[in-house]
Amino acid sequence: MSGTSVDGVDGALVEFPLDSSVAAGTALPRTLAFRSRPFPAPLRGQLQALQAPGHDELGRAALAANALADLYAGVVGDLLEAAGTAASDVSAIGAHGQTVRHRPELGYTIQLLSPARLAELTGIAVVADLRSADVAAGGQGAPLAPAFHATVFAHPRLRRAIVNLGGIANVSLLEASEVFDGRLDTTGSVPAAPVLGFDTGPANTLLDLWCERHTGQAFDLDGKWAAGGRVLDGLLESLLDEPYFRIAPPKSTGRDLFDARWLERKLAESGAGGAEPRDVQATLAELTAITVAEPCRQFAAREVWVCGGGARNAHLMGRLAALLPGVSLADTGRLGIDPQAVESMAFAWLAHRHLAGLPGNLPSVTGAGGPRLLGARWPAGGNPIRR
Repeated sequence: MSGTSVDGVDGALVEFPLDSSVAAGTALPRTLAFRSRPFPAPLRGQLQALQAPGHDELGRAALAANALADLYAGVVGDLLEAAGTAASDVSAIGAHGQTVRHRPELGYTIQLLSPARLAELTGIAVVADLRSADVAAGGQGAPLAPAFHATVFAHPRLRRAIVNLGGIANVSLLEASEVFDGRLDTTGSVPAAPVLGFDTGPANTLLDLWCERHTGQAFDLDGKWAAGGRVLDGLLESLLDEPYFRIAPPKSTGRDLFDARWLERKLAESGAGGAEPRDVQATLAELTAITVAEPCRQFAAREVWVCGGGARNAHLMGRLAALLPGVSLADTGRLGIDPQAVESMAFAWLAHRHLAGLPGNLPSVTGAGGPRLLGARWPAGGNPIRR
């Protein structure tokens, strides 16, 4: 997985039990290894630049896709080495790629990757292009993780919210599993009480952008810089006055909306262009906390479990806790899954669904016309992995 934070690649080696539950897509996964690699600076810069139109865009995108496949292959090699596993023992790589455009309202979403190159480098089949079938069926193509969250995180008696604080924040709202079967069946039909989920708005993408611009650091460690600032009420009001926040789900978003230009416009509109940078950082953190906490509160979640890089932002976690009094809030590590690994595990699960011939989307989340088999498969190549 490489997400909208554009900071690197996360990979998980995941095992599914070989029994009848696999055919139904209900087998619970076990993580054998988790590894990450940061983006080399030139690749990171190119991926960020490709978020907007530019010169020789198609050629640059193709080269970036090749470089990304090479980096993915390196992470695969790290995983195999860590787990003492041979490439021949792996059924498939579920590969997300790097989103550079997400415009489901126009009928497309683009995740850069060269799946054929990745299959050749690793000697492992690759399942990729995991969003476009949902978009073709009229869906948002995102978020896809709620189906996985329902499978592994639903509680028998309590309503839970799973919050992913990546570049973009999203929530999965899970009814108690005694109320419904929270796992997808063999037809991929929607549970009796549908799982709900959507992108709430920006998280690390704007926090990281502002922090790097003003401190030279790639991210705000533990949220300490934001914690030293004060929330600017006028700016916060302007940030919250964004039509996206008023759209009813299904909905998804990305850097196509929440980028530097959006932030600069809001700073100008609110008269905060000359504000103390750490106060702007504190206000951006408050924006994320408010837009995440509100749906959890409306859903009356008893427990909120956080994953993604933002789970390590102590200031942001503290603000969420303050906005959700009486609600248990912690990261998914307490449920046995590293919060950094959840999303890459979700794409392993989606590849697992694909190989079983089963749908991976939830129409109640994405708005698609029905369950769809997600992704396409590239067969294993003939070369051993190159590092």
